[in-house]
Amino acid sequence: MIGNLEYYKVFYYTAKTGSVTGAANELSISQPAVSQSLKALEHSVGASLFQRASKGVRLTREGQLLYSYVEKGYEEIEQGVEKVRQMLNLELGEVHIGASDMTLRFYLLPFLERFHEQYPGIKVSVANAPTPETLRLLRTGKIDFGVVSTPFEQGKDIRVEQVREIEDVFVAGRRFISYKNRMMDLQELEGLPMIFLEGNTSTRRYMDAYLAGNGVELQPEFELSTSDMIVQFALRNLGIGCVVRDFAAEALESGLLFEFRFNKMIPKRQICVATGKTLPFSAAAGKLLDIMGVG
Repeated sequence: MIGNLEYYKVFYYTAKTGSVTGAANELSISQPAVSQSLKALEHSVGASLFQRASKGVRLTREGQLLYSYVEKGYEEIEQGVEKVRQMLNLELGEVHIGASDMTLRFYLLPFLERFHEQYPGIKVSVANAPTPETLRLLRTGKIDFGVVSTPFEQGKDIRVEQVREIEDVFVAGRRFISYKNRMMDLQELEGLPMIFLEGNTSTRRYMDAYLAGNGVELQPEFELSTSDMIVQFALRNLGIGCVVRDFAAEALESGLLFEFRFNKMIPKRQICVATGKTLPFSAAAGKLLDIMGVG
């Protein structure tokens, strides 16, 4: 056992300054307290560590050997303390975030840009995953916070703040132009080729549940991994795409795609920031949340 670590601190400064007086000044303690600590350490290791010199003290052979190790250890501690200070001052550190393509692109990205401009020393890691996987990463402490979309099971361990509204739409190209400006029943979708996201996303689960609640069951011809690809398939007239409006905004504005109109409004959803109620996050993550305006 190494005994009282405070003795090694006194030993380090005595060897570094070459005198009991110098160590006492560095540590803001009395000279007798320094001498007492050194005697206790020598007793503990069973060897004399210093011998008197014309000016102060110098290390014995045993003391030189011990100091070669203590010096490295103590300086490593000082470096560690300095790194912690830098983390608290946001000079270095990491932020781990979970976000889907949609929440990253249409909510989080501008905040990340602003954060990086202000704190270039902070490394930002984004786990690109759908909402269910993001919440799993949050619960296991793999990320500091997640940016997710409703609906999802919140649970008592998760704190959620709504930050932006989103809207699901059905879009199509010129092949389906006869449906443009028509007021349709949702049931009419059953006879049309559909393009949906894969089933492991909150968007797909929401739309399946909403349609089922209205007596509509669809068997999509295409199930894709990204909403961007759904828009591309729709632009090539391969079917009617179901996406969050933001993904299709440019094509809708240019007239390359049009939006289906229904006699029953599809309820809007929310992008939310999810944090763990009991899991701490880094100072850098806290600052990013401040920039995002999330309490």
